[in-house]
Amino acid sequence: MTVINLDNVSKSYKGIQLFEHATAAFDQGKIHGIVGHNGSGKSVLFKMICGFIHPDAGQITIDPVYRDKRSHFPVNFGIIIDRPGYIGGITGYENLKRLADIQGRITPQEIRQAMTQVDLNPNAEQKVKNYSLGMKQKLALAQAIMEKQEVLILDEPFNALDADSVHSVRELLLAFKKEGKTILLTSHNQEDIDLLCDQVFRIHRYALERVV
Repeated sequence: MTVINLDNVSKSYKGIQLFEHATAAFDQGKIHGIVGHNGSGKSVLFKMICGFIHPDAGQITIDPVYRDKRSHFPVNFGIIIDRPGYIGGITGYENLKRLADIQGRITPQEIRQAMTQVDLNPNAEQKVKNYSLGMKQKLALAQAIMEKQEVLILDEPFNALDADSVHSVRELLLAFKKEGKTILLTSHNQEDIDLLCDQVFRIHRYALERVV
């Protein structure tokens, strides 16, 4: 089943042409890698998929199971794009609890479980303003997975992680794939792409070129 389909999508962003008649399909239960040089449009692509910005032309179709008629944003998507902002004066758990309370879909125990999955201590009293970059990245990952989202859109999920954490997150994403989740990710590390991705697209000449 195709979860996300791009049909002849064109987009310029801040005066720069990024996509022109780009076409691609992302199937359920696979890990899809998007590669390209800095400024090629990877983050803009993810923002379009998530409904934060819109194509200038063409269409992005999300499978109806992930659509809500009351909103143009997809549902059941876990997202990391441009590291989220958090409240610095409270703990990581308290930040996630406030976010979880918006929809009220998960329990405090499920929040704690997500933090543990990314090697964050949910009981730590450390305030987020004192987190390292790696810890903030883990907090973003916890937020993206804590509501058991079926589709993960992850822009540079390994950014600022140490080697042990990179290994742990890779294993986590592979486990999610086995569960049938669909994952789109970017990474500047070719090893991440090679080890994880079933399908790889390269942004080249304003198009999405299938390379794997």
